[in-house]
Amino acid sequence: MKKHLIVLAAALSTASLAWADTREDALNRLQLAAETLTAITSAPDKGIPLEVLDNAKCIAVVPHMVKGGFIFGGQGGRGVATCRTAKGWSAPAFFSIGGGSWGLQIGLQGVDLVLIIQNQQGMSHLLSSKFQIGADASAAAGPVGRHASAGTDWKMNAEILSYSRAKGVFAGLTLNGNVIQGDNDANKAIYGTDDEKAILTGGVKTTPAGARFVRSVHQARVLAAGK
Repeated sequence: MKKHLIVLAAALSTASLAWADTREDALNRLQLAAETLTAITSAPDKGIPLEVLDNAKCIAVVPHMVKGGFIFGGQGGRGVATCRTAKGWSAPAFFSIGGGSWGLQIGLQGVDLVLIIQNQQGMSHLLSSKFQIGADASAAAGPVGRHASAGTDWKMNAEILSYSRAKGVFAGLTLNGNVIQGDNDANKAIYGTDDEKAILTGGVKTTPAGARFVRSVHQARVLAAGK
């Protein structure tokens, strides 16, 4: 009996440590995502245009997405997303993104990524907890600069506009084939629920750490408007 209690206590201790690590990682991710969004939107003449931000249904940020490989390539990372609700922006939900590719490539590179979900269909995919870019939702590189040109069809071409930056320089990143899905462990560690749809539609109250990321979304618009 005593042996079983020791085993049970050890298992509970391990689970508690794993939960604490997940929570700490999630809190760190919120901070890095806020910093990443601010850095990208504040880039002079190269940031996300005000029109794009005003049109956004959801904004997702992946700080330091890893891209690289030798012959077999791959990319992946973890981020946070918030969506517009009737009362403003939702609490940030946690997600992961990952995919593979084939080609002659070598090296490893960290890329900061911002995804602008710009219509209701794209938002529905995000709320579904799991979807594949290219197969389920279309994505394209977003316009950069002070304003999105009225002559472009950026509103019509894709459900998701992507902005990627490596070592401070804006660079194209192919996202087709990547799968975006809810990070259930992180969501549960922060909110006590892994219901991503409830989080992104305003059914879950944000935390102080989440509020900082939401403030960075508001600040992004201020930065874009002031360019």
